[in-house]
Amino acid sequence: MDSCCVSFNPNMHVQKRPNFVENGFWGKKIKSFCKVSRTESKRMKKVAVVRSVVEAPVDEEILRFESQFFDERKVEPKTVASIILGGGAGTRLFPLTNKRAKPAVPIGGCYRLIDVPMSNCINSGIRKIFILTQFNSFSLNRHLAKTYNFGNGMSFGDGFVEVLAATQTPGEAGKKWFQGTADAVRQFIWLFEDAKNKNVENILILSGDHLYRMDYMDFVQKHVDTNADITVSCIPMDDSRASDYGLMKIDETGRIVHFAEKPKGNLLKSMQVDTTLLGLSDYEALQNPYIASMGVYVFKTDVLLELLKWKYPSCNDFGSEIIPYAVAEHNVQAYLFKDYWEDIGTIKSFFDANLALTEQPPKFDFNDPKTPFFTSPRFLPPTKVERCRIIDAIISHGCFLRECSVEHSVVGIRSRLDQGVELKDTMMMGADYYQTDSEIAALVATGRVPIGVGPNTKITNCIIDKNARIGRDVVIKNKDNVEEADRSDEGFYIRSGITVIIKNATIKDGTVV
Repeated sequence: MDSCCVSFNPNMHVQKRPNFVENGFWGKKIKSFCKVSRTESKRMKKVAVVRSVVEAPVDEEILRFESQFFDERKVEPKTVASIILGGGAGTRLFPLTNKRAKPAVPIGGCYRLIDVPMSNCINSGIRKIFILTQFNSFSLNRHLAKTYNFGNGMSFGDGFVEVLAATQTPGEAGKKWFQGTADAVRQFIWLFEDAKNKNVENILILSGDHLYRMDYMDFVQKHVDTNADITVSCIPMDDSRASDYGLMKIDETGRIVHFAEKPKGNLLKSMQVDTTLLGLSDYEALQNPYIASMGVYVFKTDVLLELLKWKYPSCNDFGSEIIPYAVAEHNVQAYLFKDYWEDIGTIKSFFDANLALTEQPPKFDFNDPKTPFFTSPRFLPPTKVERCRIIDAIISHGCFLRECSVEHSVVGIRSRLDQGVELKDTMMMGADYYQTDSEIAALVATGRVPIGVGPNTKITNCIIDKNARIGRDVVIKNKDNVEEADRSDEGFYIRSGITVIIKNATIKDGTVV
């Protein structure tokens, strides 16, 4: 009995040669087994080794696989479009979303949340980008127009960024605003049937309020390699936050067999799985017994159109309706994301994510020369620092710091900190414009408060929204450890024990919070 061993890439499709015979290499009398070992690379290549025992005489010519008999498909970014969801009303991020959409909320000193998925798309080579907006979209639209005009000095080929605002159209359904994530896409589904998008084979659905760095083409490549109809990006999750996310169960091939959106009680417990199958150690699996959806999906274009138009025309949400229903009839795969990811959905998560940027080393860093994050080019001067004490902090451009102390804090663009100021565990967003020295002097002389933080003010555990005016000798430290408070008439709220100074607020001299 003769034996042979052949190595090939499992993503390739073998074409039969005309001289293959019934009892030859592909015949019924073959006994074979397959052992697959995976190696990670830029495109998640998988190398397989197949050992076959052949019971009939074999022509060596039959076993010689030439390159032209294999078809390996590498996904091109030009065949992918992305849809970034502009978010709902953002009630959990209030008051930061009082006058802006969630994706327009400033983060990291000079960025906005929308810059995260936009930069990930650009760094992944994806140039066909749609952004769906509905609530408080003025500042978001303005930022997008200033930052991502692909025809303004930058060449992105046939790429585009199109903002699709909620609007009313003819017909009964067209009179409604977006009813959910899936409904928002459905209302513009005609766009993906348009001639200029006819070559789009896969569509990414992204959220505009997450913080992470991801090569979406790795994600799409896995989607294509597994011949998935839908692929859901996921992360291991612990008990404390599991109920805030869509949870899934998967089989040994990575296919999702059960999906539950934000389960509670007994249903939550039933979604626990052995996460060692994701590659976690026994200890890590014990700490993270759930597989959570990141709210990042990729669909085959024809499958997305079919689900939204014909199969589930009344379903309005991807996470709670479309994905759970599709699991039963479609190949829905899970893609494990192994890097940092944070859902910026609440004041607490927003605050913690910002301050985490100042840690050494940080869990997430905007500073990566290979995959930079883009934002609006503001052409501001360098920050000026005079005899200051700065420890573990981020100071953005265009700031003026004079004889102050900044510790474990983020200081946003155009911020002004006067002498004697102490800033600790604080996220300060900065200002939209400058005031001249003469304007500041005139305001102080008449007992009014200029933009920035006045002399000898002490601030701890605080978020300071844009254009806030905080006077001299102010103390903001929530000394009574209040968890929740609405003091908008005094210029602030307290959320999860964090003091939030609202946009354009004035905190008078000598105030104690």
